[in-house]
Amino acid sequence: MKYGKMERISGIVILLALAAILVPWLMSDPAPREERPQPSFTIEQPIDAPRRDVAEPVPPESIDLSSFRDTPQTQTASSDDAAVDEGADIGRGDEAPAQTQSQNAETQDTETQDSTPQVEDDPIAALMAQSDSQRRASEEAIPATSEQGEWGVQVGTFGNPDNVARLKRELEENGFHVYTRKRSDDLTTVIVGPFASSADGERASTLIKKRVNQQGLLVRVRD
Repeated sequence: MKYGKMERISGIVILLALAAILVPWLMSDPAPREERPQPSFTIEQPIDAPRRDVAEPVPPESIDLSSFRDTPQTQTASSDDAAVDEGADIGRGDEAPAQTQSQNAETQDTETQDSTPQVEDDPIAALMAQSDSQRRASEEAIPATSEQGEWGVQVGTFGNPDNVARLKRELEENGFHVYTRKRSDDLTTVIVGPFASSADGERASTLIKKRVNQQGLLVRVRD
């Protein structure tokens, strides 16, 4: 057998002990309600706060309504006067509307002139406008080329001479200095430059993209 006699006896003893503990607890009746512990709670007494007698409010003897009484009538009278003036202007003929329109136009011109910033009278604004124009001009200017420059912008490489001539002509019409370089595989490279620094080459590449819509590649043209 898998289990011996001692193991079976131990199991029986444990079961009998559990039965002796649980059976009386399950079979016993619950304690009467009177014997159960009752919940206890205490209601606290309200705090005794001091009380004071407040005098009964007394309405004022008179109220000054002059400021409230005159305002609506004044507004109505002013609106009536404006309506009478407008009717009088309309009854005068075409001269009054024309004069009114001219006065409105002069008023609008005056307001426009007042709202427009006077750059000439403000030296700081004039200097700022001048510096902005100079900066834009410098950004739009093509960098100067240098015969001893080491950097160039490679715009394209073609095997067809017509394409080389077309791209070279288009670049020169936009103010770029262009030259070509033959390669060993019967191809011709179109290069803009040369430039003394790589920064000038980058600026030229940006202008080529903006003016000719061609993506250039910054390359070193001299070893």
